[in-house]
Amino acid sequence: MSAPNPTGLLVRNLAREYPTRGEPLRVLRDVNLALARGDALAIMGPSGSGKSTLLHILGALDRPTRGEVIINGRNPFALDEPALAAFRNREIGFVFQEHYLLPQCSVLENVLVPTIVTAADDNCEARARRLIERIGLAGRLDHRPAELSGGERQRVAIARALINRPTLLLCDEPTGNLDRKTAQAVADVVIEMAAAESATLIVVTHSLELAARFARRMELVDGQLEERDL
Repeated sequence: MSAPNPTGLLVRNLAREYPTRGEPLRVLRDVNLALARGDALAIMGPSGSGKSTLLHILGALDRPTRGEVIINGRNPFALDEPALAAFRNREIGFVFQEHYLLPQCSVLENVLVPTIVTAADDNCEARARRLIERIGLAGRLDHRPAELSGGERQRVAIARALINRPTLLLCDEPTGNLDRKTAQAVADVVIEMAAAESATLIVVTHSLELAARFARRMELVDGQLEERDL
């Protein structure tokens, strides 16, 4: 396990339970994890094991029942809702199985969407153009999502997730809807781009082939993370 790093991710004794008429449904229990800035991790586990629940908590989309999450030295759940939304936009990038691109917007406009809230600097468009060039779509700036292949749409989603230079890049089955060759190409892009941007990368996947690309792998078993060898 990497040493705890205030500029990366630190998770301590994380638990998530859901109330039922009987005993609470315990999805996550005593999850601990430390990743330095730039580390990469694949998380595996069967459907229903809590992988997406964990990713949503790490992405500050859902609150834990107990435990602590520290991202870039801060606990997002100690913030009020407006500050939490700003933190999530700035510090966390998301890539889902579905690309969720805006169909009416061009490639460039889709990549720029997260900057609308932050207006971080005057160079957002220049950075977006550089990211799009790096994902191999410089010639598609003005294309709409309907004019792109599935793999190209997912590359745009990766660029969009990285536009604000997040500390943490979270990917939930990013190659799940792609054929093998396209999945390999998208995996190349997400791993290379996260490393180039020094983002801490966590990929949740069912794919043994994708997980094998990572030096560190863990499996969610009975609500807890365990190191996994392939």
